[in-house]
Amino acid sequence: MSLPEALSERTLERLSAALDLRPADDVPLTSPMSPDPVGRLRVLRPEGADGPVGKAVSVSLVVPQIGLDSHMIFVFTRPGSAVPHFTLDAVAAAEFHAMHLDLIPRAELAVNLEYLDACFLPLTDPLERAWRLDGLSPAAIGPRQRAMMSPWMLVCRATDDAFAALGPTVDAYLDHWLTLVGGGVPEPAGDLAGRDRVCRANLFSPDVDPVWHQVTRLIGAGQSETVRKELLK
Repeated sequence: MSLPEALSERTLERLSAALDLRPADDVPLTSPMSPDPVGRLRVLRPEGADGPVGKAVSVSLVVPQIGLDSHMIFVFTRPGSAVPHFTLDAVAAAEFHAMHLDLIPRAELAVNLEYLDACFLPLTDPLERAWRLDGLSPAAIGPRQRAMMSPWMLVCRATDDAFAALGPTVDAYLDHWLTLVGGGVPEPAGDLAGRDRVCRANLFSPDVDPVWHQVTRLIGAGQSETVRKELLK
């Protein structure tokens, strides 16, 4: 099992145990590049209808022919919840490892300082420790994509050793997020559900994130849109 897959599966197991998530869908993803499936789209939902978490979505794509080993997790809170969404994207490419780790805000941080302090300020130390690791460098994403996420987003390229050393950073972010899920957050102003619909439409737009064009080339427009719609709804 690769480093990204091991990290992703360990994180998904922790999430499932902590939130009582159960498998709802498990769809193979296919590609003209291989006679066998090249990935999976998994959806997990909490056992009960109450609570702030709506579902978790896991997308894995593994294509050795092009050196791709990608594992993405999004855990979405319910439309009326102010608890941020959780996301981890762990990747091994031909020449490097990469990671995207964040809590996605459910409110505008600049005008909700109490919310900002509760949800994100405790992530400062883990983020700063991560950036001090040898072998870590910033990933090349533009300010337009960064605007969709939080200032505490960790998006980086890493050597094998540096990627392995990021495990405690992922745990710190996940521990904090689970604390928010269990204890609640300060209620921000604004239409939480409406803002989330617009934010997710932008976040998962091929116009904003060019990775969707690569996914479409790999698994086709139909399957790519199936994955994207699962992240949107």
